[in-house]
Amino acid sequence: MQYKNGCTLQGHEVVRGGESVRGRGSSLPGTESQAEGKSAGLEGGKPAPNDPINLERRVGLLSGVALIVGTMIGSGIFVSPKGLLQRTGSVALSLIVWGACGCLSLLGALCYVELGCMIPSSGAEHTYYQTAFGHLPAFLFAWVSIIILKPAMLAIICLSFSKYLVEAFASECEPPLMAIQLLGALTIVIITFINSYSVTLATKVQNVFTAAKLLAILIIVVGGMVKLAQGNTQYLATGFKGSTNSLGDVATAFYSGLWAYDGWNNLNYVTEELKKPYTNLPRAIIIGLPLVTICYLLVNVSYLAVMSPDELLASETVAVTFGNRVLGWAAFLMPLAVTLSTFGAANGTAFTSGRLCFVAAREGHMVDVLSYVHAKKLTPSPALLFNATIALLMVIPSDIGSLIDFFSFTAWIFYGGAMAALLVMRHTMKEAPRPYKVPIFIPIVVLIISVYLVVGPIIDSPQIEYLYASLFIIAGLIFYFPFVYMKKSLPGMGHVTTFFQLLLQVVPTDVMPDA
Repeated sequence: MQYKNGCTLQGHEVVRGGESVRGRGSSLPGTESQAEGKSAGLEGGKPAPNDPINLERRVGLLSGVALIVGTMIGSGIFVSPKGLLQRTGSVALSLIVWGACGCLSLLGALCYVELGCMIPSSGAEHTYYQTAFGHLPAFLFAWVSIIILKPAMLAIICLSFSKYLVEAFASECEPPLMAIQLLGALTIVIITFINSYSVTLATKVQNVFTAAKLLAILIIVVGGMVKLAQGNTQYLATGFKGSTNSLGDVATAFYSGLWAYDGWNNLNYVTEELKKPYTNLPRAIIIGLPLVTICYLLVNVSYLAVMSPDELLASETVAVTFGNRVLGWAAFLMPLAVTLSTFGAANGTAFTSGRLCFVAAREGHMVDVLSYVHAKKLTPSPALLFNATIALLMVIPSDIGSLIDFFSFTAWIFYGGAMAALLVMRHTMKEAPRPYKVPIFIPIVVLIISVYLVVGPIIDSPQIEYLYASLFIIAGLIFYFPFVYMKKSLPGMGHVTTFFQLLLQVVPTDVMPDA
């Protein structure tokens, strides 16, 4: 391993003179350049010295479905799936809203299939914004997502996992906050290690934990169907009794339901690592979204076969109450299901969050070293570590849920922006190949719904925190103009990049794998 004059790191390029050696087929002094856009052959199945390297396509159809399903189904359906019932006021209307939210999510996901097949690069909204609108919207999306949303989601999920796990061993008293925080931090570290060590290991973990949560859902559904077969239909038979007459309540019910389905775009963050993306991206979404919708509907029906609406609304952990009434000695499976579900959701969140950070840095929207990959493992370890570091800092305060609450409305800003990008590119990129193309009315409908879901909560319950969230988004301009638009850099950043390259054994890449 040579260090001086920006030579090689285990046969690959590091930095030279404070600037990273990047580009397709770039080479070090004293070696011949490779042809533009081509890479050299492999030596024993490994990249040859000075070859540009990239992430490999190691995510298959099964792992793609597991990533979608595993990140969409968190702990909410097991713990507190009562937001819709509370707002709609009746059993039948709540089930209709659950199904409608699944259909709306599927419409949005189908639009993302067109975007992902037309632009088969990772990064989801970041990539689509940059292609349709340029660098500024893409940077602001990365700014909010990488600094706030993604790490906060990872921290909250890991804290939820640790809370359920600690409560299992401290059932007679309130678990100490310090124990929950320490275990949450340890969970972040373990998940980050898994994802940094191997993409294959991370996807296998995701597959296993997604299968475990689907098994838990199957147990709930079978238990509920048995109760229904025994004649326990009195709660479902109430139908529309008590339904709200307020359109505002129905709108907020849709907001809660769509938030429960959030995560349907996660596979677009890792398109570059998806095997046969033109085939597996649409297949994974078409399998994953209906599967989650069916699970949500059947689980709610099963709960209402055992509990009255009032009991469901009063329960702290609905799945545990269900287990105690139906499963007998096997009731312990429900708390176990909650912990497994949260761990799987955390793993999927870390997996996709690292790819967003990686792509943003590759496009010059974050520091260079975050776009590097491990020389041997071919994982975006610097981006994963950066996401984990912010998440660890967010574990310290006791209430970061409010942070997500006031930034959650931005999710539909971004979804709406993706729909607008699709419509724009229908005109600016008419000749671009589109292996999959949705009818034009679908992105228009999703765009209108997105605008309503952004404006609705602000009008319904205006709070100063929404202004703070908006100001934070705008504050990204302070960093955009000097560091992205004018391409300035802080003194000594080249040395910092070199240090982290040698410390983390990472090398630059800006080459997308072949489809």
